[in-house]
Amino acid sequence: MSTDAGRPRALKCIEIAVKDIQTLLHDYGPLLVFANVLLEQAGLPLPAYPILIVAGAMAVHGDMAWQAVLLAAVVGSLIADSAWYHGGKRYGGGLLGTVCRVSLSRDSCIRQTQSLYLRTGPAILLVAKFLPGASALSTVMSGLTRLPMRRFLAFDAAGTVLWAGSAMIIGAVFNDMLGQVLDTLGRYGGYGLGALGVVLALYLAYRVFRRRFTIAHLSHVPRVTLDELDAWRAAREDGCDVVLLDVRAGGEDPMPGAIMFDPRDPIVTQPHAWPLDARIVVYCACPDEISAAVLAAKLKKAGYRNTWALAGGYNAWLERNRRQQAANDSDAGVGAAPAA
Repeated sequence: MSTDAGRPRALKCIEIAVKDIQTLLHDYGPLLVFANVLLEQAGLPLPAYPILIVAGAMAVHGDMAWQAVLLAAVVGSLIADSAWYHGGKRYGGGLLGTVCRVSLSRDSCIRQTQSLYLRTGPAILLVAKFLPGASALSTVMSGLTRLPMRRFLAFDAAGTVLWAGSAMIIGAVFNDMLGQVLDTLGRYGGYGLGALGVVLALYLAYRVFRRRFTIAHLSHVPRVTLDELDAWRAAREDGCDVVLLDVRAGGEDPMPGAIMFDPRDPIVTQPHAWPLDARIVVYCACPDEISAAVLAAKLKKAGYRNTWALAGGYNAWLERNRRQQAANDSDAGVGAAPAA
């Protein structure tokens, strides 16, 4: 008697999907692996790990050449990752912020990515593909930090071999168990999927609520624009010092006169690091200026009354510089006299 009637619809879909993957791999082989890995590493939600597991199981039975599968995965990954690398090299922190916009904690995403990469260097590329969302971030950071292209390709290729090879090994070792696993999931997996769905929904709701609460809680921290900051630093007629604090991880190419400050460090109150009436402006490279606002709030609590977060942060300063450079180049082109 068939047990299909008792199987949850989601598990039937999983079993059908595995069989479809096998059929597609029989028809298109490494080309399908190449396309799947390329699209996943480009940022599309098309996980390639399952197809690599099935490919590993098929390779054991001689239905596919494992060398061709592994080569296809490496080539697809290198093409997509090289695009992220050159994007990070050209657009820098702006692209990193764009990638982090899909995160529920975008500000911490940027800072944690920068901190992790600066601590580990390109070695993070060896394991980045095993970490959700870390692959694109680590390749963008490689370009942002001007890692030499050859070194980037070597680490990225090695990381892809480890990632794709592990999936193929799993498929090869457990190839005879795929049917048994699907049958077990069909009997008991529905309860687990339901519970997992509830937990995931609650977690997402909590993170969204926490972020909105944080933004609302820090809304009292005043913002200052770049033009206002420039006016303060140029005038200083009232005798107040202007202190500019950079709370980005690493702090490469800071704004002129900025002081690096780790927001996790304690605020010095006795003696005070700066005059209590100094104008202190904090900037970060994070959405909604969250990291800057957090430090500004701590400084106010410690007695520094005149504290602001820079509106738009570091990316606003970079964008203004790009616009000014483009305007200068345009003026130079218009004013150039034609050769006689």
